[in-house]
Amino acid sequence: MNLRRSFRTTVLAACTLLLLYGNATVAVAQNQSASPSKLHPGDLNTEFSRVYTFVDKTGLGHQHAIEGKLESGTLQLGAQTNAGELVFDMTSFDADTPRARKYIGLSGTTDSGTRRDVNANMKGTDILNVSRYPTATFAIKSALAAQETAGSSKAVYELVGEFTLHGRKRPLTVKAEVEQERGWLHVRGNFVIKQTDFGITPFSKAFGAIGVANALRIHGDLWVAPSIESTVPTSVDQ
Repeated sequence: MNLRRSFRTTVLAACTLLLLYGNATVAVAQNQSASPSKLHPGDLNTEFSRVYTFVDKTGLGHQHAIEGKLESGTLQLGAQTNAGELVFDMTSFDADTPRARKYIGLSGTTDSGTRRDVNANMKGTDILNVSRYPTATFAIKSALAAQETAGSSKAVYELVGEFTLHGRKRPLTVKAEVEQERGWLHVRGNFVIKQTDFGITPFSKAFGAIGVANALRIHGDLWVAPSIESTVPTSVDQ
C-alpha cells in the first residue's frame, strides 16, 4: 500500500515537472521568436533606440529634455533611394527623465509634479496634439557616406528625406555618426527644427514672460541590425 502511494506520488511529481518544463519551453520559444536577434538587416531595435529633444527656455522659463521612443523603423546605410523610414511614437514622449537630462547635458532633476505639468502641456491640443497626431515620421530617401568629422574615427552618413510632424511635412538632412557596437550599428545624429514650421505655437504664459524657444534640437540614438545574427545589447548606457 505504501509502495503504491509512493509510486503515485512519484508519477504526480514527474507530471508536474513535465508540465512546468513544457510551459517554460514554450515561454522561451516565444521570447526567442520576438527577440531583436531575429530582425532583418536594417531593422531598428525599438526596445533600445531613443530620441531626445532639447527644449530651450525664453524669459523665466526652464530648459527641458524630452525622451521618446520609436514605434518602428528601418535604415539602409549606403542606399541611394528608399533608404528607410523612422516612425516616432509621440505618445511616449516624456519630459525630463533622468536619462534624457543626462543625454542632453542638463544638471539636476525635475520633480514629478513639474514633469506631469510639462507632459500635459506638451502632449495637449495646443502643442503636439498627440491624440490627433500620435506619430511623426522621417522618410529617408538616401543614406550615403559623407566626409568624416575631423578627429573622429566613426563613419559619417548623410540622411536625406522628409520629416512629418503635426501633420506638416518639411525636407530634412541629418549627419549621423555610425559605429559597430555589441553586434549592432549604433547610429547617432541630431538636427534642429522650428516649431512654427510645423504649425505649432511654442508654449508661453504670463504674457510671454515664461516660455520655451521656437527652435528644438532633436537627437537620435538608434540601434540598427546589420545582420540577422545581431545580438541584443543588454543595456543602453548614456
